Amino acid sequence: MFNILTYDKIPAEGLSWLPREKYLIAPECTHPDAILLRSFKLHDVPIPETVLAVGRAGSGVNNIPV
Repeated sequence: MFNILTYDKIPAEGLSWLPREKYLIAPECTHPDAILLRSFKLHDVPIPETVLAVGRAGSGVNNIPV
């Protein structure tokens, strides 16, 4: 199971692509494998070492430290 940390409210239509039996999606998780966000500014937040990917629900990456 993969843990996905969310920083914004992601619409249910978007989350339906991630089967619940494979992904735990929550605004709070201790060892996330991925981060999913919309407009949240990730620049001032420490990114856990367990994170393998950051997904942006929207366009642009100006709120993600690339």
